[in-house]
Amino acid sequence: MAKVTVRYWAAAKAAAGVAEEPYDAATLAEALDAVRERHPGELTRVLLRCSFLVDGDPAGTRGHESVRLADGGTVEVLPPFAGG
Repeated sequence: MAKVTVRYWAAAKAAAGVAEEPYDAATLAEALDAVRERHPGELTRVLLRCSFLVDGDPAGTRGHESVRLADGGTVEVLPPFAGG
């Protein structure tokens, strides 16, 4: 199980009520499940529209269960931004 930091941006940050927080997860799917469990409600809805960077690399269309997390890594939660 990797210890990672999940960072929230824009609407995700507002919905979470924090800029970042630690999680223990082996995959992006596990991290996002833990986020949903900790923050039911608005953040869960915001996540449906987000893209994710894992240690600076886009997760893209890969299945979140196949995106492995490294110990000490970072997951960036990026809602759509207006204006490009």
